[in-house]
Amino acid sequence: MAVVSIRPATADDLPRLRTLPADCMPAAPVPSALLSQAVARGLVHVAEAEGALVGCVAAEAPSAGHVRLFAVAVRSGMRRQGIASRLLGAMLEGIPSSPTERPMISAAVGVTELEAGGFLLANGFIGTRMLTTGADAEPQIHYQYTLRGEYIDPDARHLVPVVALDQLVDSLSAPDQAVTALVTLAGEPAFEIARFERGDPASLQSGEAAAGIAFSGSLLAAITFILGFALTSSRFPDDVRLLLIGATSSTLLSLIIYASASGELARIRANSFGKIMKWGNVLSEYGGVLPFLICLPVTYAQVSGNPWTTMVLAVALGVAILGYERSEFSIARRFRHNRIEAALMVLTAASPAAGAAVVAAGTVTWPWTAALAATLAARTWLYLVRQGAEAGIAEHRRQWQIRA
Repeated sequence: MAVVSIRPATADDLPRLRTLPADCMPAAPVPSALLSQAVARGLVHVAEAEGALVGCVAAEAPSAGHVRLFAVAVRSGMRRQGIASRLLGAMLEGIPSSPTERPMISAAVGVTELEAGGFLLANGFIGTRMLTTGADAEPQIHYQYTLRGEYIDPDARHLVPVVALDQLVDSLSAPDQAVTALVTLAGEPAFEIARFERGDPASLQSGEAAAGIAFSGSLLAAITFILGFALTSSRFPDDVRLLLIGATSSTLLSLIIYASASGELARIRANSFGKIMKWGNVLSEYGGVLPFLICLPVTYAQVSGNPWTTMVLAVALGVAILGYERSEFSIARRFRHNRIEAALMVLTAASPAAGAAVVAAGTVTWPWTAALAATLAARTWLYLVRQGAEAGIAEHRRQWQIRA
């Protein structure tokens, strides 16, 4: 089997691209000007095997908030190998988005184009409405990519044969119903229509802001308690005290930012809730939670004076931090990863053991404190300045879930 590579298309690929969609989709040739414009904007990806183009996916961006697929093609001899899904995934990953808004990704496919419709349904799209372009033109289904997991009502699903066009139009006229699957009914193709639960975005965001405020408030109380112990202990290193003071300040700042998110919902309405919550989440994680956890074995070393139990606690805590950071629950998993970020993650996880060893040995602690502060500051800068908006967990993402 030939090795297939996926890459963005370049202007040199245009001569072969102009014939590829026609070879695979004879009923819908792609206009040459549209294809050239899509390549120039980076909205075309190609699949290449042994020097030959075997597939492509292309889209256009009619506005900053909307990307629309107009070609998904794989040569007949290379189909059923997952090439089209890889192409689509590569293109979706490369679509730029602003910190406050991710573009709508859609496609319009004829009702009887079952292969194309089934492909979209299997790759995160749902059919939300019917489109008619003329009396003689075949009606199309508007498919849109679901950016987040949603719930469907298990008792509100029904099947509509593809040939029952009037029933399909009636089913999709409701704003909360959508095509979720292509099935076989009595030997004929049919669409499965499901009713989605429609949550109120303002209520969901309000709940998220309230949870952030409650979390930061509780964290601030815990850090303040440890800081009070550090300030009253004559044996506690001054640089570690400064680290705890910084954690207190960062947590308090995140609490203020979460409160600002509530104000955004209530009266400001500048559509910047996601950006505000990103700042609050990152500051509370890398300025509050991690410094607090890492200082726990240092505090224990001061209280117990037992180096063995101190090191066991520190190593166990470091392993727990590393496991958490690699899990789907951590803030880090909401951003893209690179080698620098991975190295900083390892340094963060090793910090409890290093700090406990320094305190247990009775040596100077300021180099360790400076290294930890620099590591957490670098991670904060990477996520707040160099990274975009928070994203979902793609590898564990499902199109939707059935409400139990």
